[in-house]
Amino acid sequence: MSRIKMLLDVIEDVRSLGDSLQALADAMAGDEPKEEPKKKSKAKASSKPEPPKAEEPAPIEAEPEKKPPTLEEVRTVLAEKSRAGYTAEVKALITRHGADKLSDVDPAEYEALLAEAEVLGNG
Repeated sequence: MSRIKMLLDVIEDVRSLGDSLQALADAMAGDEPKEEPKKKSKAKASSKPEPPKAEEPAPIEAEPEKKPPTLEEVRTVLAEKSRAGYTAEVKALITRHGADKLSDVDPAEYEALLAEAEVLGNG
């Protein structure tokens, strides 16, 4: 097998792989591929690149629900407030939420705790 023939075979395989990857991406995006990728015979390897196909715009997805804040996120905000000189106020917030230290605060309270911490220094 000549090197040129091998190179043409590799190019054809890469194009076929690209078609397969596009079909997979369309399927994962919830779009059905418009048509199955056509199998090209190895004897008819074309040196012309195919023009890009016009694609339909992706459907607009609903905005995902807001995730509750994590302990690390709350700790980061409270540490910034503490470094800004509001250490006593941060401690009072934690106590107001029924704990002696941040790790003892109920995760259900994180959102309210963050909201109260955001007003420190802004009001």
